Amino acid sequence: MSETSTKPYLLRAIYEWCTDNGYTPYLAVMVDGRTRVPMQFVKNGEIVLNISFDATSGLRMDNDFVHFNARFGGVARDLVIPVDNVIAIYARENGQGMAFEVAKPPAGEIAGLEDQIDGVSRPEPAGLTSVPAPGADKADGAAPDGNDEPPKKGGRPTLTRIK
Repeated sequence: MSETSTKPYLLRAIYEWCTDNGYTPYLAVMVDGRTRVPMQFVKNGEIVLNISFDATSGLRMDNDFVHFNARFGGVARDLVIPVDNVIAIYARENGQGMAFEVAKPPAGEIAGLEDQIDGVSRPEPAGLTSVPAPGADKADGAAPDGNDEPPKKGGRPTLTRIK
C-alpha cells in the first residue's frame, strides 16, 4: 500500500491556523487541464484564490482535491483544485504559510492551456459600453470639451453619465 502524501494534511493545518488567528488564507495554484477555475483570472498558468470562510461556500479539503464555491464578478462558480497543483497556502496579512514543489505540466499541455485562456470571451456587462479616453479621438491630443488643462486633483469626485 502506498503512503499518503503529507501535503493535504499540511494544507488543512495551515488553513486552520490562518482562520484561528484571524488571517485570510490564500491558495496559489498551478492551473492545468485537471484544474477547474475561472480561466479569465489565470495569469502565467497560475491563480491565487482567497479561501476564507467569507469568500467561499462548501469548502472541502480532501486528500486529492480542494472543492469550493466562490463568486467571481458576482457569478457563483464551482472550483476544483487537485492538491498536487497547490503551489502555496499562506496568510494574506503577513505572508506566513508554506510553499510546495509542483511538477510543471508538459509543454504541449501548457500551450493548449494558454490558447484556452486567451480564447476566453469576456463579454461586457449588459447596458455598459466602452468609452474612449478623453482626447483619444483627436490627433492633436486636445480634450473633446476644449479644456486643455489636466483635471484637478482632490476635491469631490463627479459622475459623468453617458447615454
